[in-house]
Amino acid sequence: MGLTGRFTVGPGAGRLVVKTGRAGLGAKAGHDLTIGVTRWQGSATVDTADPARCSVTVEVDVDSFEVREGTGGVKPLTDSDRAEIQKTIREKILHTARHPTIAFRSTRVDGSAESFTVDGDLTITGVTRPVSVRGRLTDGRARGSATVVQTQWGIRPYAAFFGALKVRDEVDVEFDVALTPDD
Repeated sequence: MGLTGRFTVGPGAGRLVVKTGRAGLGAKAGHDLTIGVTRWQGSATVDTADPARCSVTVEVDVDSFEVREGTGGVKPLTDSDRAEIQKTIREKILHTARHPTIAFRSTRVDGSAESFTVDGDLTITGVTRPVSVRGRLTDGRARGSATVVQTQWGIRPYAAFFGALKVRDEVDVEFDVALTPDD
C-alpha cells in the first residue's frame, strides 16, 4: 500500500541539519560542524504510485541556525565559539539581513519510496540553482540528504588564518521528518 496525500513538515516533525567539514593546512585546528535548523516549514505532496505527481517545498529561517556539535579540532567548542560561528554565518557568509530565508522548490521527483530523487531549485543568498536530493520513505518518515557546493551559489566558504583553515566548499544537508497529514 502506498503513501499518498499532502503533508506538512517542519521542526516539530523531525530534524533538518547542515554538516560542514574542514579543509586546508590548518584543518586539524578546526571543527566539523553539525548545525541544526530550528525554524523551517514545508509541504510535500506524495503519491508513491506516481512519483511525477509528487512535489516538495521548504523554506528555512537562516537566523535559526544553531551549532549543535563540533567534532575534531585541537580543543572542544565553547558556548562562546558557537555564538561566534553563528554570528559569522549570519553576517559574513549568508548575509541574513538581506537574505533571511533559504527556499527549495521541487521541479521533478523520480524513483520509488525506497529510493527517490527530488530535483529542484534551491535559493540561497538570492541565487537560485538546481540541486538534487536523495532519500527514502519508511514508516511514514522521509529521510535523505543533498550536497550543496557553496561557491555555486556565490558563497565564499569561511576561511581563517590567512586561508590555512577553511570550511570545505561542499556542505551536506540532511533531513529526517515524519510526514504529518494536512487536515
